[in-house]
Amino acid sequence: MDRSARLAILSPIAWRTPPRRYGAWETVAGNITEGLVARGWDVTLFATADSLTGARLQACVARGYEEDRQVDAKVAEYLHISTCFEQADQFDLIHSHYDFMALTYSRLVKTPVLTTIHGFSSPQIMPIYLKYRHGNFVSISESDRCPQLDYLATVYNGIDVQLYPFQERAGEDLVFLGRIHPDKGLHLALEVARQSGRRLLIGGIIQDQGYYEEHVAHLIDGHKVIYLGALDVAQKNEMFTQAYALLHLNTIPERFGLVLAEANCAGIPVIAMDLGSPREVIEHGQTGFLVGSVDEAVSALQRIPEIDRKACRRRVEQRFSIEAMVDGYEKVYARMLCGSGCQA
Repeated sequence: MDRSARLAILSPIAWRTPPRRYGAWETVAGNITEGLVARGWDVTLFATADSLTGARLQACVARGYEEDRQVDAKVAEYLHISTCFEQADQFDLIHSHYDFMALTYSRLVKTPVLTTIHGFSSPQIMPIYLKYRHGNFVSISESDRCPQLDYLATVYNGIDVQLYPFQERAGEDLVFLGRIHPDKGLHLALEVARQSGRRLLIGGIIQDQGYYEEHVAHLIDGHKVIYLGALDVAQKNEMFTQAYALLHLNTIPERFGLVLAEANCAGIPVIAMDLGSPREVIEHGQTGFLVGSVDEAVSALQRIPEIDRKACRRRVEQRFSIEAMVDGYEKVYARMLCGSGCQA
């Protein structure tokens, strides 16, 4: 396809792109950017000034507001978004990863705007999405869609598979990776670990301090339950060397779940709650197990030896790699840039 179009990728600025540790949206925006650059696209990344990219970098904010608390988040966000849209005539397409806020600029420019919806964080943001319901939207899973919006496609998030080497041998520990927040179900993972008698390793940022103190902190003993903090890629891989299975017992419908793909990429089976996207990311009985309760999760642990670890990695390479994701977005770009009669 013609890759001469000038693309702007608008990344979030809570964290660096790619993030040092936590930052799923920044991870995806960064992976898309680097995947497009590798294929010869003309890409400008709008992100924090400390971001790392092979594209041209445009920045008006030095560091992410979650990393530098001297930065006012709202001021930084609107400086950042406006910097991109004020240059709209320099691009053939703007690909926004900036949630509902960037939509409010989309009718003020002639350049087409594509919005990847990484999740609906609150019912309170829906009036903006509904106002722009006929915009150009991509969902990150079939399960995370609003029926009132127009979608061009579902494009699954992709990871850099080279970052997560295959772990040939299974470890003994259960692992949890994710935000420490009720939505991610760490309290359920702790109960699975208790009932199974296996050690639980925990990695992630504490996003809900009250939840952590009430449901988690008193169980961390440095022996059977170990909290490792927010982990970078190298630290995740060290955790994966010890992993028997990853537990992802989300209590609300999951939007996508990058950690599911990361674990499977390393050959680690996943036990996930069957709420939202896990049934799209995990192939039940082949790369892990979908469950509906703690008891089912404990029972599923007995079946982990049935999982072919190489099959876990193959599925990620085929469906959830940067290459697969960029394939999907190139098809969307072709529709937007050339019209419905253009062939990707």
